[in-house]
Amino acid sequence: MILRKSWLVAASAAALLSACATPAEPPPPVAEAPAAPAPAKPRPQYGTFGFDTAGMDRAAAPGDDFFAYANGGWAKATEIPADRSNLTSFAVIAERAAQRTRAIIEEAAAADAPAGTDARKIGDYYASFMDEAAIEAAGATPLKPELDRIAAIRTRTDLSRELGASIRADVDALNATDFYTDRFLGLWVAEDLNDTTVYRPYLMQGGLGLPDREYYLGSSDRFTEIRAKYKAHIAEMLRLAGYSDADSRAARVLALETAIARAHWTVDQTADVLKANTVWTRADLARKAPGLDWDAFLTAAGLADQPRFGAWQDSAIAGMSKLVASQPIQAWRDYMAFHAVERGAPFLSKPFADAHFAFNGQTLSGTPQQRERWKRAVDNTSGALGEAVGKLYVARHFTPDQKAQVEEMAKNVLTAFGQRIDRIDWMTPQTKAEAKKKLANFRVYVGYPNRWRDYSALEIRRGDAYGNQQRAELFEYRRNLAKLGRPVDREEWFMTPQTVNALFAPSQNSIIFPAAILEPTFFDPHADPAVNYGAIGGVMGHEVSHGFDDLGAQFDADGNLRNWWTPADMAQFKARTTMLAEQYSAYKVFPDLNLNGQQVLGENIADVAGLAAAYDAWKMSLGGREAPVIDGFTGDQRFFLGWAQNYRSKYREAALRRAVVTGVHSPGMYRALTVRNLDQWYPAFDVKPGQALYLTPDQRVRIW
Repeated sequence: MILRKSWLVAASAAALLSACATPAEPPPPVAEAPAAPAPAKPRPQYGTFGFDTAGMDRAAAPGDDFFAYANGGWAKATEIPADRSNLTSFAVIAERAAQRTRAIIEEAAAADAPAGTDARKIGDYYASFMDEAAIEAAGATPLKPELDRIAAIRTRTDLSRELGASIRADVDALNATDFYTDRFLGLWVAEDLNDTTVYRPYLMQGGLGLPDREYYLGSSDRFTEIRAKYKAHIAEMLRLAGYSDADSRAARVLALETAIARAHWTVDQTADVLKANTVWTRADLARKAPGLDWDAFLTAAGLADQPRFGAWQDSAIAGMSKLVASQPIQAWRDYMAFHAVERGAPFLSKPFADAHFAFNGQTLSGTPQQRERWKRAVDNTSGALGEAVGKLYVARHFTPDQKAQVEEMAKNVLTAFGQRIDRIDWMTPQTKAEAKKKLANFRVYVGYPNRWRDYSALEIRRGDAYGNQQRAELFEYRRNLAKLGRPVDREEWFMTPQTVNALFAPSQNSIIFPAAILEPTFFDPHADPAVNYGAIGGVMGHEVSHGFDDLGAQFDADGNLRNWWTPADMAQFKARTTMLAEQYSAYKVFPDLNLNGQQVLGENIADVAGLAAAYDAWKMSLGGREAPVIDGFTGDQRFFLGWAQNYRSKYREAALRRAVVTGVHSPGMYRALTVRNLDQWYPAFDVKPGQALYLTPDQRVRIW
């Protein structure tokens, strides 16, 4: 996956592209969207460069700072908007998608669509969030039912029941690499790692209000300061909800969460799929994780009839379960009350929403200003009714011609990757055959899903912003529960079409490229192919390579977790990936903070191998012809500049530190430096020994 919870930075990084200010296109009349996109429009021959030469810094030497050379002008001219913690190429494209989505949603809100239709639900959800007068009038009242249930907790069974009732399907260990939930545990329903023909319910650690265990246990001044501010924030939220003695309650909540953090696995441990592939029977839960009343928990969670569970972080789940028995009931009541208020705050009156942003936006990410309400409304509507919105989006903004062109590029990248497997000189024929089998079984989905999600069971009430969000989360949870015991849907999408991102699903062996990412700067149907292959082609290669990175290489052609490597081949593979981890661990983001090369290894493997495959695919697409020189740049130069423009980025310090501590991606300025490992980059930019980025041929990491 190219983007998850974190993104990139540059000490200097870029002018906000004009796309950010592009007004929404005039929408056509509201109607239920057709299943297929609009007819193709004639596409002229490419002739544009496709790269922003004005955003370069020609004074920078590519061999010393390739990011600055490609993006330095952009960096110097750009200020991060006040409502953002960072600015990236992804954010610019996402802004364009948000403007388009806003037009679709606001039109639905203004129309009188028939009750029960997706258009009506979209409009009512959005209008409810935008109805500030109704939200202000309600105050804290929407919280009352949940807070009353929490106040009624008297026994461990009561506590276990309420914890079970609060669980949601808000984690994804492999497809979206989303390990975080503030709920006690998270549920992920996905293919059984050992048998992808059936689903397995996975339980994952949760329960923290801060982003990661390190925020509780780290001894730096920065973490100490955040903990003090977090304690004050807990107290403020409880006071807003009407609780007395808020400071004492906040102290209990922070102490309890610190105990939970001690039980948690690290990011590295959580990403170790072999370590995480632990199966517990229903009886094992009580035996191996005593403390929680599992019968009460599972019954409330709707999981009572499940015979087997994946315990993703088994020792963490066991440690957290013990805390249910050992920590005072009052501490748990305070803890659950705070989290109920904190989760609901963005959908409540202004004092709640402002306090929530002051800590989560300003303190944790350094964002000065809260985003405009319509932007939050668009995000939340897309989150609740993602594919319903996406169906309307692709009908207007994604053509069959775009889809066909991207699918052809993806085909070339897959072919190039297969040829690279054939050329590997250190891999035995046995392992190569398994790799080729897996590659042949890849599914590539472009633009939108073949089947749209059914939202008929989701109730949306106009004027009930808080309730709509609660019901949407419960709808998504029940949708996931309904998978259990049914045949696996091999075509399920884990992103919406209006999402600016892409992913590889290991258990499905599928790659998804949503419509919204297939926009400039990533993809321009009229641009120079060298730039397109460096940009979106690099993304395609990245996602293909995820099938063969340190995680993906453990899954076979059917998506099962199975070792298909000879011991000697695996040793060679690990030696090369260790070199890459060490290369990235040497990057110093701040004087006191380096990248963790092991934590970001999977994404960096995908970058290195994916960019190499994209280069080969571009050369293949030329059919033996030489690429023209355009604006004084050779084809090779344009290819690598296309890659670098993907990673334009600026971050506020707090946000960058958070990304480095919790994220599985390297910041963008370092992802742009992937080029150091490709031989073709050196002659393209005349990079010589002695320059900062120069690697000797034996230091360049070659994996696939």
